[in-house]
Amino acid sequence: MKSIAFIFSLFLTLSVSGQTKTGDFHLDKEYAIGLTGTINLKSSDADVFISGSGRKNAHVKIDRVVTTKGVTFGEAEFAVDIVAENGNLDIRERSNSRSVGVVGYLEEKYKIVIDVPEGTSLVVRGDDGDYRIWNIDGAISLELDDADVELTQCSGTKFEFRMDDGDIRMDEGKGSLQITGDDSDVEIKNGNFTSLDAKIDDGDLILETSLADNGVYSIDAQDGLIFLVITKGGGKFDIRHDDGRVATEGDFSTVEKSDDMTKLSLANGNATVNIRADDARIRLIKK
Repeated sequence: MKSIAFIFSLFLTLSVSGQTKTGDFHLDKEYAIGLTGTINLKSSDADVFISGSGRKNAHVKIDRVVTTKGVTFGEAEFAVDIVAENGNLDIRERSNSRSVGVVGYLEEKYKIVIDVPEGTSLVVRGDDGDYRIWNIDGAISLELDDADVELTQCSGTKFEFRMDDGDIRMDEGKGSLQITGDDSDVEIKNGNFTSLDAKIDDGDLILETSLADNGVYSIDAQDGLIFLVITKGGGKFDIRHDDGRVATEGDFSTVEKSDDMTKLSLANGNATVNIRADDARIRLIKK
């Protein structure tokens, strides 16, 4: 038996949750949000699309369709609570399955579409699914499991990513960047980051960025590839490696080199770049 609860209450805040007995859930509403407010989103297994524009409020559209063929037994609940408060918007999925089983076939199609002012910040917590985010100029914090993420024209100055097996693609970025990943592959183009703190296990990090004067850039990797393209600026590179290989292209000067350490310098800047690698391959290019 599938059930979805819909509760609507209006006090100083606006709260919505929904429930049907078919396993389906549909919501299409507008909510108040500040021009620089924050979206807090928690969901699982959804394909999520978030876009920013010149609009003055938030439009949330959620569609979840569950199709079963055969015999379904047990009890499952699904709900989405939405609370608008203090210029922010909290969107939280609640699901509970108790000994649910299917003899036959079950398919879930779950899509969340959110349109907000372009100055909005995002705090997203999720599991599987794909995330497409574009034209968001506030801070972006993502904590995801196996999800893949694509960010387009996001012009904020603070990015925090915590991933497991998912991948991240960005077409631009600036300010501070923090990445924690396991098997994640990260590819970022057209970067102008002033600081970087990246910890990646088996994934690849492909980053194109300028180096800011006095900027600190730290990369800690195990296996995989570290591919760093410097578009502007320079500084000192302290690379500690085990079985990893270090290759450079451009005006890098070798300061010191041994079996487990390589120190380089690059003119026209005084940034500090620290790279710690185990078996990862390291390639540095100065454009």
